[in-house]
Order: sequence, then structure tokens, then C-alpha cells
Amino acid sequence: MLKRKESDQGRSGVQVISRAADILRALKNNQSGMSLGQIANRIDLPRSTVQRIVSALQAEQFIISDSNGGGLKLGPGLTALGDATKYNIVEQCRLLLTELTHETGETADLSVLRGGAMIFLDQVPGTHRLRTVSSVGEVFPLTTTANGRACLSALPIDKAEELILDEWERWNVEGDLEEFKDSLAKIREDGLAYDTDDHTLGISAIGFSFKDWAGDVHAISVPVPSTRFEAERENIERAIRLTSKHIDKMVDRGDI
Repeated sequence: MLKRKESDQGRSGVQVISRAADILRALKNNQSGMSLGQIANRIDLPRSTVQRIVSALQAEQFIISDSNGGGLKLGPGLTALGDATKYNIVEQCRLLLTELTHETGETADLSVLRGGAMIFLDQVPGTHRLRTVSSVGEVFPLTTTANGRACLSALPIDKAEELILDEWERWNVEGDLEEFKDSLAKIREDGLAYDTDDHTLGISAIGFSFKDWAGDVHAISVPVPSTRFEAERENIERAIRLTSKHIDKMVDRGDI
């Protein structure tokens, strides 16, 4: 009888953790804030259950109430954990970026999808005199960059479509959504995404995406001056595919 009670308690604890994760993910996808009722509807749970779990998460500062009346949002407790995760990603991928630069002579970038944009986390500069350099923390769009396109291809199609349309609206772009979605399907099939002078004239790039243990979508990309892109393309593709295989092994082991 005691063992059964302990087992029941264990299942209950796992269920609470799972529900807490569902609440946090709902808030992550609605950064303007949500009410208890909206959260309950989104994750299909009773409002009383959501309120109980939210109260516990607020005590840990994983969720906060918007002082301007915007509802519930992710809190600073999660930000601290997120910063630690990003540091780990940078640490784990640094050697691979260095090897990628060594193999290609070109700059290698690590970025993460955040809030509808790509944010650069790390970079190993290339060895060529003419090379591309971006600042860590710099923000890049999704639809015109190799790393952004790679990450979009890794998302559920409805979420990718939402981000695409939002970016096009902000930048007054009149794009063909179906054609763009077809291009994402090709990226999923091939594993690599390309940018040939689409974001910045004179710069081309190749990239691939991967998810870490927390489900965040990252990309590693190699930007190249377009003047030598075609001559170096085959070597870069070979090197970046090898890097992708190494990343897959690290993800399988739980290293990132």
C-alpha cells in the first residue's frame, strides 16, 4: 500500500512539472502577456489548476505580473537560467566553430532564434583578409538570412508562417508565402539554407539549424564575401555538413 502511494505521488509530481512546462511555453509564445483564463484555454486545463501552478512559479520568479496590466509574463528567474543555457551553448559549440573556420578559412557564426529574430551568440572570424564580421548580440532578420531560414525550416509550419508574415508586415515586404514555404521544405530536405546577397549586398552565407535540450532553435552559419562564394561553396558545404553531424551527436548525448 505504501509503495502504491509513493508511486501515485511520483506520477502526480511529474504531471505538475509537465503542466508547469506547458504554462511556461504558452507564455514564451505570447510575450505581450496572458491572463489566467487565456493560459487555461491555451493548455486546456481548469483555471483553478493553472492558478495554483502559476502561484508556485511566481514564488520562484519564473512568472511575474506585468505592472502595466498586461497580464502574466516570463520572469527574471527564467532569464537567469536562460543566460546559463546560452553560455553552455557557446562553450560547447566554440570548438566546432573554430574547426569550421580552420577548414574553410571563413567566419563561423552561432546564433539563436529569439523573439522573431536571430541573435548572434558567438563568432570565430575567418582568416582571409577580406572577411565578414558581426557583433555578438547583433540582431538579424529571419526571412533573408541563411541562419534565419534554417531556423524557420525547423519550426512547425504554422509557427514559421506566423513569424514570416510578422516580419514581412514590419518591413513592408510583399512576398509570396507559398513560394517561401516551398523553399523551407527544400531546406528541411537538404539540411542547409542559403543567402546569396539577399540580406546584405556582397555577402552570401550557408547555414543549418539545430535544437538544444530546452527546445530552443539555434543556427551555425558561414558568411562569405560573394566575390569568392561560388569558388568556395563546395568546400564550405562539406565542412558545414560535417559540423552538423557533430552537433547531432552532441544533442543526442545531451551535451547541448
